[in-house]
Amino acid sequence: MLGMGLLTDGLQAAAGDSLRDALRRYTRTRWSALLAGISVTALTQSSSVTVLVTVGFVGAGLIPFAQALGVIYGANVGSTVTSWLVATVGLKMQMSALALPLVGVGALGKLVLRGRRSALAMALAGLGLLFVGIDVLQSGMTELTRHVDPASFALPGIGGAALLVLVGVVMTVVMQSSGAAVAATLAAVNQGALGLEQAAALVIGQNLGTTVKAVLGAVGGTTAARRIAFAHVFFNVGTGAVAFALLPLFLGVIVRGMEVGDPALALTAFHTAFNVLGVVLFLPMSHRMVRLLERWVPDEGRSLTAHLSRAAAELPAVAVEAARKAAAEIAAVTFDETRRVLLTPGKSRGWARQLDELNGALRATREHLHAVRSDPAAPAVYREHVAVLHVLDHLHRLVEALAETELAAGVSRNRVSAALAPRLAEALAASAPWARDPSGPPPPVEALSQEIALQLRRERQSVLENTARGVLSPRAASRLLESLRWLDRVGYHLFRAVHHLERADKDLPPADPPAPESEGRRADESYEVHER
Repeated sequence: MLGMGLLTDGLQAAAGDSLRDALRRYTRTRWSALLAGISVTALTQSSSVTVLVTVGFVGAGLIPFAQALGVIYGANVGSTVTSWLVATVGLKMQMSALALPLVGVGALGKLVLRGRRSALAMALAGLGLLFVGIDVLQSGMTELTRHVDPASFALPGIGGAALLVLVGVVMTVVMQSSGAAVAATLAAVNQGALGLEQAAALVIGQNLGTTVKAVLGAVGGTTAARRIAFAHVFFNVGTGAVAFALLPLFLGVIVRGMEVGDPALALTAFHTAFNVLGVVLFLPMSHRMVRLLERWVPDEGRSLTAHLSRAAAELPAVAVEAARKAAAEIAAVTFDETRRVLLTPGKSRGWARQLDELNGALRATREHLHAVRSDPAAPAVYREHVAVLHVLDHLHRLVEALAETELAAGVSRNRVSAALAPRLAEALAASAPWARDPSGPPPPVEALSQEIALQLRRERQSVLENTARGVLSPRAASRLLESLRWLDRVGYHLFRAVHHLERADKDLPPADPPAPESEGRRADESYEVHER
């Protein structure tokens, strides 16, 4: 179990951005999605990782639901790679002399190396521990067979086989890894502690046990998460039922027809064969499955945090991508509401509810990212994570500005700010649809933000001079200056939110201009524009 855990974590960390990129790039058709599911699962040695990534990407709108089914089916086939590794290498070669050196080299590499090399070293140590575990299991099973007759555990008929399927499910749930459970079963059948039919029933259950984590991850999750969890359950239950019904035929073909005399290899071939048969049966029905699940699990209406789910939060790449989509939805609504406040200051009907919804969505997205730790060794995910945090911060400042309706009303009392307000409203109107679909170039808000800062700084000087001459009272001047600063803040945070949204979506490196101190505001809330 420890070896499988280290092997999976190490391979997943070493894959880094390529795991996410592969699923985004190679899921355009159901066949390419199937191959992507097989490849990613074989690479990470965990079908659960593939399923969780797929749940997050479907929820974020990056993978169509129909293509996601192909990934799920492929993940089940890819999970059998572990069985072949154990059956052909772990059980057949004398790994005891090599296993501990692998652990030592891997542990040393984990300590002295950095980035992906360190992750690969951890995977190497996990592989060594896996072989150590298999060696210990074989020794224990050899001793066990001297005292226990495996035939004594074979209950007669279908009931006995069904009980073994249930035991297989429990093994996967307890071990949190179907690969570790199958490896233990392979070691037992290889040493004669289990009969081939008993072991085959256990493997069917272990294959079914992988659905438990997907179901738990979907509880309280998004619509996409629940649909994929149902699809995963349907596929595994259907495949398991076919394998259970045809168990004697399967084993007869493999053992007698293919002349596979080695019980461990025969069991591995059975594990692969019934998963491939499941793909053959289910893949042509993908479109019907999509329509069925869309009817059973209907959309629950649009929510600003619809892309967030507990399942997505378990993997940094998926969690960050879900947060980016949520931030984009929040940004679009915030830009629209800011434009309304700018053009028609005052508290409209539903204004308080809208503010509460925006604040709640921002809080939920920040909490979603709270437990996420992205590794700079996976630069694309790390940069996106940082950019999304920037976006959330600037949107928080914009929502704060929305609450200051009195300052928004004061913008029209000054000729300069009154002339700039419609232009800023146009920029906000263009930014809202772009936030939802950033496929094109972003609106040119940077130049407008700088122009607002420059003109309002000059107007500030004029306001203070008029106050000195007695044209304006100090109280009126103070209110007017606060309104000018409000417009400056809105322009600046709009620009910065758009800037970081673009970087999060297109994986651009950070390019943050300095934001020196501004009188009366925090250092990052405006420009300090020096006249030449």
